[in-house]
Amino acid sequence: MLTSIKVISLTVFLYSYQLCLAQPQKYSTANAHSHNDYLNATPFYLAFKNGFGSIEADIFSVNDTLFVAHSKAEITSGRTLSDLYIKPLVRALDSNKSRRLILLIDIKDNYKISLPLLVKELEPLKKNLSSQREKNTVTIVISGNRPSPSEFKDYPDFIFFDDDLKPGYTKNEWERVGLVSLPFTRITRWNGKDNLKAEDSRRLKQVIDSVHQAGKPIRFWAAPDSELSWEKQASLGVDLIGTDKISELAEFLRRKRNP
Repeated sequence: MLTSIKVISLTVFLYSYQLCLAQPQKYSTANAHSHNDYLNATPFYLAFKNGFGSIEADIFSVNDTLFVAHSKAEITSGRTLSDLYIKPLVRALDSNKSRRLILLIDIKDNYKISLPLLVKELEPLKKNLSSQREKNTVTIVISGNRPSPSEFKDYPDFIFFDDDLKPGYTKNEWERVGLVSLPFTRITRWNGKDNLKAEDSRRLKQVIDSVHQAGKPIRFWAAPDSELSWEKQASLGVDLIGTDKISELAEFLRRKRNP
């Protein structure tokens, strides 16, 4: 795994495309990622009002409409991507044009159906979307069931893709990667309560630095959701710290910024 990361770093470093976040020098809620945001009591609004820099939604396509849910069995009327995220985001950006946000869309079904629908549903946000030519207020990153890198070119350049460091990208394909997301458990089984072993810390740092050298921001999923874990991720330079505890992480990052 680490060999693959080193190969990517060496092959793309000279022409890497820095899309989103540089390695943070001082953390704020802009470095927070709301994992499965739609599961909290106030989807979009709680994370956005707390200044989160990244919000995640899982989607399924049903009768040409994108619904937000963790599983197909949990789909309910009215909980569409448009109603829960796109329309509120359009309204929010009308009153706060300086805000920056990654909207991470996790496709849970066939991307060949859902991605074209997503492109259509993003039309109200199009003037706000980052592209390969221009960084803007909203960056769309596709995770979950997504095309192979060779298919990235088949989608508009305001669609970027999540990656778990699979080798073999061309220069143009790598430029469509907006974020690197890795399972924390690939590197360590740390529980976020005891002290992190020095060897595990070293391995995490090696991965994070390799991704930064390749010109991309990084987040971990399935990392311990605790203050000790958040502190360790920040000390190692993780760009986006994921959480299901929006208010708690927001307060932690505010204390960290203004001790």
